[in-house]
Amino acid sequence: MKYDQGNPTELKDKFWKELANSPYVMLQLDADPDSAAPMTAQLDKDAHHMIWFFTSPDNRFAAMGPATATYTSKGHDLHARFAGTLTEETSQERKDALWNNFVEAWFPEGKASALLLRMDLGDASIWSGETGILNTAKMALGMNVRDDIKGGYAEVAL
Repeated sequence: MKYDQGNPTELKDKFWKELANSPYVMLQLDADPDSAAPMTAQLDKDAHHMIWFFTSPDNRFAAMGPATATYTSKGHDLHARFAGTLTEETSQERKDALWNNFVEAWFPEGKASALLLRMDLGDASIWSGETGILNTAKMALGMNVRDDIKGGYAEVAL
């Protein structure tokens, strides 16, 4: 399939907006393919090139290291794969700032029972395509939609 080269800045901005709207990714340690699991990304609009994940100290992700995440937006019109490195976030201020009721629901014993990992982000591949109802109908009929899908593809540094 041929992808239009999208505007990298626009696709990157759309990625961050969509991730903030639906912060769920499939995360995997590069050294452990069996570690792939859904995780909730914790975002800070003032932090650049990093996201955070809460996990338990006995989780596979506690091994840290190079990792890859995949993402699909709620509307399925944006997909991304991004790489980075997981390390322990040692800032108690950061942990306090990111802690919320949704996190606490997974860690009822409190903050001390949770490990906060920071993912320093590297490169990403982002695909965007707005299908729309007409193109969805065309696909259901097996009709060609390659030239009708609006969107693009870009490789960017996050």
